[in-house]
Amino acid sequence: MSANIRELHFVEIHGHRRAFVKTGAGPVVLLLHGLGCDHTTWEPVIESLAKRYTVIAPDLLGHGSSAKPRADYSVGGYANGMRDLLTVLGIETVTVIGHSFGGGVAMQFAYQFPERTERLVLVSSGGLGPEVTPALRAITTPGFHQVMGLLTLPGIRHVGTAGMRALARTGNRSLRDLTEAADVYDSFKDSQTRVAIRHVARAVVDWKGQIVTMSDRAYLTAGMAVCVVWGRNDMVIPVRHANNAATLAPTARVEVIPNAGHFPHKDHPERFVKIVNEFIRTSEPATYHREQWRDLLDSGRQVIPLQAEAGHTPPVPVHALDTGA
Repeated sequence: MSANIRELHFVEIHGHRRAFVKTGAGPVVLLLHGLGCDHTTWEPVIESLAKRYTVIAPDLLGHGSSAKPRADYSVGGYANGMRDLLTVLGIETVTVIGHSFGGGVAMQFAYQFPERTERLVLVSSGGLGPEVTPALRAITTPGFHQVMGLLTLPGIRHVGTAGMRALARTGNRSLRDLTEAADVYDSFKDSQTRVAIRHVARAVVDWKGQIVTMSDRAYLTAGMAVCVVWGRNDMVIPVRHANNAATLAPTARVEVIPNAGHFPHKDHPERFVKIVNEFIRTSEPATYHREQWRDLLDSGRQVIPLQAEAGHTPPVPVHALDTGA
């Protein structure tokens, strides 16, 4: 089923329109897309996942067909928004699957609402180290809105997106993500989108790289099953951040997929769905108890956060899946 015909649902929350896809039946998985994307980034896997689960794939506020107001675009604000959307839909608990920036939102959701989080799947996720592509840092710079307004004028934008997509088709692994980058670039033709994305980027990235990190709260995942999926050839967020995840959450399952970039769920959708199915099948949903949460917080008082930015991350082997590519 193509992105053009999959039914979008709409609900108004706090006066702002929220767009989302809801399909399938069974335990609920919540799919959170990355910066500048929307629910269609999950299109290659939605139908397969819907055979076993109820799939909720929203357009985050400021993205896609959702409203783009002057609002709170922090990861905490997005986590609140997902809680409210699930509440309106009558859904109590979910397995949260977050890609890139959506991974940061997924981690924040699990932190703020552990009682509603069964499992956590992080896909090429933010929040696991400072490094990030210069293109994301550029969004936070003064003048981005004005410059991008010029670069997205019809003639320039069409040439630019066509060139990026042509480069992506060359087979060069370092250029494989340019198709998705072209889609993000094309979305910047809308001034409201540019403003919203700039607010989002500034909440999580500065000129040094990523600001938000899970390192000081990773110990809270002790009571929750976590799976980390990365593309070996990710040029947006380095694959070595998967090592950081393995260090921060030693019980996490870490899967690195060869011949995949920043969007492993699009590069190898069948393999990605197999990973998710196996992870959910072999793990128990987390259960929340206030006393247990208090004990975890108490034990974490002596935890020293991983200093990934100082280059002190010890190498941890990650499990590479053979995709046959």
